[in-house]
Amino acid sequence: MSRLRSAAEAALDRRSFLAATGAVGVAAGIGLALRPDRAAQAGAVAAQGPAGAPAVAAAAPSTRALAPVPPWTGTTLRKVATPRGSASGYRRLGTGPGWKRVVRTQLAAARDGRAERRTALASFVQLTDLHLTDVQHPVRTEYLRAQAAGAWRPQEALTVHGAISLVERVNALRGGPVTGADLDFVMTTGDNTDNNCKAELDWFLRTMSGGRITPDTGDPGRYEGVQDSGLPLYWHPDGALRDADKQRGFPRLEGYFAAVRRPVNSPGLRLPWYSTVGNHDDLPSGCFANAGASGYLADFAVGGRKLLSLPVNDAKALEAVLRKGSDPRGTYFTDLLRRESRRMRSVTPDPARAPFTPREYVEAHLDPAYAGAGPAGHGYTRQNAETGNLYYSFRVADGVVGVSLDTTDRGGHFAGSIGKAQLDWLGRTLLAHRDEHLIVFSHHNSWTFDDGGGDKLVALFKQHRNVIAWINGHSHRNEILAHGSFWEISTASHVEFPQLARIVELTDNHDGTLSLFTTLIESAAPHRTDYTDLSQTGLAALYRELSLNAPGARQTLAGPLDARNTELLVKKR
Repeated sequence: MSRLRSAAEAALDRRSFLAATGAVGVAAGIGLALRPDRAAQAGAVAAQGPAGAPAVAAAAPSTRALAPVPPWTGTTLRKVATPRGSASGYRRLGTGPGWKRVVRTQLAAARDGRAERRTALASFVQLTDLHLTDVQHPVRTEYLRAQAAGAWRPQEALTVHGAISLVERVNALRGGPVTGADLDFVMTTGDNTDNNCKAELDWFLRTMSGGRITPDTGDPGRYEGVQDSGLPLYWHPDGALRDADKQRGFPRLEGYFAAVRRPVNSPGLRLPWYSTVGNHDDLPSGCFANAGASGYLADFAVGGRKLLSLPVNDAKALEAVLRKGSDPRGTYFTDLLRRESRRMRSVTPDPARAPFTPREYVEAHLDPAYAGAGPAGHGYTRQNAETGNLYYSFRVADGVVGVSLDTTDRGGHFAGSIGKAQLDWLGRTLLAHRDEHLIVFSHHNSWTFDDGGGDKLVALFKQHRNVIAWINGHSHRNEILAHGSFWEISTASHVEFPQLARIVELTDNHDGTLSLFTTLIESAAPHRTDYTDLSQTGLAALYRELSLNAPGARQTLAGPLDARNTELLVKKR
């Protein structure tokens, strides 16, 4: 039985527009979405992609080590970053007690002795909503912060540092914390980039596969974003301006801009990894139709002008349009930018800020320079590039198959969408593997589609009872729902506090049930920050603390205890 919430309670499950009003925020994350009352759920619209899709790919080689692993190693079972001090001002982070594992039995009873009987079927890690961000990108709408606190995040210049630290954490894991089995792979569930920008895509692929990254665009000699604008609306870390954030206790950090823009190194994941696309990967600002290299927004993205502030009435009007999702092609937005051209700041043009198309997204994954630990294409094939569909299936382990969906609305909307062609392909795939366990991955959750698509997927998965889990992101909040025959597991983002990822272990209890164990992990960065440490690791720690203090940030994104570290029982088919 799904957890139900009242409409009033659901209304609190947001940050503010752009960081969450059903849309979530332009540039600051149209992707952090409201979870409404179940009775009011909506679904998807529009058909994308061809009827055919690649066959299930072979599983990556995996040696299943079953030696016991301390259950707390590198996870939130033992310890977790915990706020210190008064909630009224800037808060520091320290180390607090971990979160206990909660057993959930809505779908099957928990029988005694299963711990001694169980065997491991599959173990993997889910990363989601990394939002690697080019903070100097001209199309960003930071100026809406005056109307909506979540329209700009003070920590955004450190997304690459935080993501690399998360890769380091995954590499240090000794196995599944319950079974001790080797981890099979890592899956990202979308919004890997923030602005649908080629530079961000390169940063993401190098973070995952290994390499040297310079998290900077434009003039290589100076920062040209909002944080040196002289506007008190934004935190100016490397200056004396008494901005609104410093008045709340944000630190002054001499040398910050030089530190955050210098090259960093990612070791790359040691595990095979797969990629699922999100609306911020497919769509400029996560909400406008992708015209590729043509059109005003594409030209503006690579050009030499950037808007830093907006009159109050214009900001309110734009916020309302974006919140409603009523400007899918960006017409209203581009008209506003044209009107405001005289008030813009000159910045250094950069072709690396160009948007990328779905085909270019796939081709980048197929590039041998980003092969990392494999597999080639990270789930995508040449057929995906040629057809433009971004869904596929793959072998997880013996008897277990993974399915990655594309739930973005290419017509231009932050909400989810899944068309008939993809639904038909999905139905055939589920039927073809009727005798195996199916785990489905997508970016959007069942409650963040806009025309019934979420309900259609839930109904389809109930019809095919070989589906045991639907794993997704988008809401930036931990949530786990029971849907009668399968579990929906939504994981918090790595851009908002508490910046989490999730280990999932599937076991056979040999009593007619399966268990899905979910265990949250943080990055490898220390909980406590040292403002004099502007090293790669020090900046990753600062990234977490700044996310805690972002104006409008919620401390509830970790979700209820029964959506964090869990054992989820489900009947075995």
